[in-house]
Amino acid sequence: MTEELIVRGAPAEYVSSVGAWEKLPEHLMRRKLNRILVLHGRASWEAVRNQFPDLSNFETTFVEYGGQVTYEARDALKEKMEAEQIEAIVAVGGGKVSDLAKAAAFVSRVPVIMLPTLASTCAAYTPLSVMYTETGEMIQFDIFPVSNALVLLDPAIILDSPKELLVAGIGDTLAKWYEADVVIAELPEKTTAIEVAAFAARKCRDDLLRFSEVALAEMERHELGTAFVKVVETNIMLAGMVGGFGDKYGRTAGAHSIHDALTLLEKSHDVLHGLKVAYGILIQLVIEEKFDEIDALLPFYKKLGLPASLTELGLLDITENELQQVAERAARDGEMIHLMPQTVTPIVVRDAMDKLEQYVPAIKVQ
Repeated sequence: MTEELIVRGAPAEYVSSVGAWEKLPEHLMRRKLNRILVLHGRASWEAVRNQFPDLSNFETTFVEYGGQVTYEARDALKEKMEAEQIEAIVAVGGGKVSDLAKAAAFVSRVPVIMLPTLASTCAAYTPLSVMYTETGEMIQFDIFPVSNALVLLDPAIILDSPKELLVAGIGDTLAKWYEADVVIAELPEKTTAIEVAAFAARKCRDDLLRFSEVALAEMERHELGTAFVKVVETNIMLAGMVGGFGDKYGRTAGAHSIHDALTLLEKSHDVLHGLKVAYGILIQLVIEEKFDEIDALLPFYKKLGLPASLTELGLLDITENELQQVAERAARDGEMIHLMPQTVTPIVVRDAMDKLEQYVPAIKVQ
C-alpha cells in the first residue's frame, strides 16, 4: 500500500433509538447553536414534519432542497446561510438532502446534523457528497476533512418510509462487500484500518443476506422488529464504516462505476441509486468471472425485487450507442473500476453487459 489512507470512521456523535429526534433541541443547546437552517425534501418532509421537534426557542429557517445535488445549489445555499448568519445546518431527508447539506456546511464552515428519513444509502453517516450536473449526471464525490457533527437515527421514522427505498438501500449496501473485497484482496499487507473495513464490509453482506427478507416483512406489518432495525443500521452506519476506515480501498469499485455511467442516460434518472448499484454488482462479478457468486445472489435478488439485468432495470429500450456511452464512461481513466485487478476497458464492460443479459434468463432461479 503506497497511497496515504485517511480514516474517517464515524460522525462526531451517532444516536440510534426510538425518539432520537426529540433530543435535537438538547443537542443544539449543548453545542451552543441558535441560528439553524433546516434543509429538507418535499415528500419526505410532508411525511415527517409532525414528528420534527419544536425549535421555537431557536432562530430557524426552513429550506426545501430542490431535488438535485449540484455545485450551483450548494453555492446558493451557502449565500443564504451567510446572509442569515446560520450557525448549523440540519438535514432532514434521504441521501441527496444529506449530500447537499454536507457540501453547503463544509464551504460555509458550519456543523451539519443529520436526521435521516430513509435507509437507502449511508449518506447520513459519511463525510462526503456525491455531486451531479443540473441534468442528473454524476460528476464526482467530494470528501470532506470534517465529520458530520451528529446523526439522530430514529428507526421508527424509517419504518414509515417507502419499502422500495429500503430495498434500494439493501442493494447499495450489498455492494460494500463486493467492491471492498475485490480491492482489499489485492493488497500485499493490510493495516488495522483496512481490516476493520473488511470486517464491516463482510458483515454488511452477511447481515443483509440473513435479515433482509424478515426486515421487509416486518416493515410491511409496520413492526419495529430486530431484523428491521438491524438492516436500517447496516445500511446507514455499517455501510458508512467500510469507506470510513478503508478510504479508497473500501469505498467503491466496479458496481458504483457502472451506476455512475448509467446516470448518463436520462432514462435511468427515475431508477433508484441502489437498484443501479445492485445491477452494477452483477456486472462487476461478470468481469471477475465469478458466475458461482452470481448464482448464489440471484435468489436473493429475486426475493427482494433487485434488478439482475437491464430489462429488470427498465432500460430495455436503450440503443447500442447509449450502451457504448455507458461502457466508455464506466471504464474511462480515473474511474474506481480500475481498482479492480482486471484490465477494464469499454469493450470489457460492454461485453459484460451482454453476457449478463444472456446469462440471467438462461438460468432458473429457485
